[in-house]
Amino acid sequence: MTKNMDKATQIAVESEAFRRLVKHFRDNPEVQNIELMAVSNFCRNCLSKWYAAAAEERGVEVNYEEAREIIYGMPYAVWKDKHQTEATEEQKAAFIAKHGKK
Repeated sequence: MTKNMDKATQIAVESEAFRRLVKHFRDNPEVQNIELMAVSNFCRNCLSKWYAAAAEERGVEVNYEEAREIIYGMPYAVWKDKHQTEATEEQKAAFIAKHGKK
């Protein structure tokens, strides 16, 4: 927390930043998860898992598929059919370089 921000304001700012991140992901479906993983070590699926875990920590059950729909803005299967492409050799190589595995 910054010294000039109270806890409620901090939570509001963090919440807005999260909403903007989710919107950014939704607005840029051409960026594939494998690319996100290779560059930033997290992707939409990771964010979905974190969302579900945060809900669970607060006593709210949100399963992984529900969390994915929140993050993707649609059921994952629909997003995958509309936007996911086969990973290129370059994408696979970048992922392996970052993570050391397939």
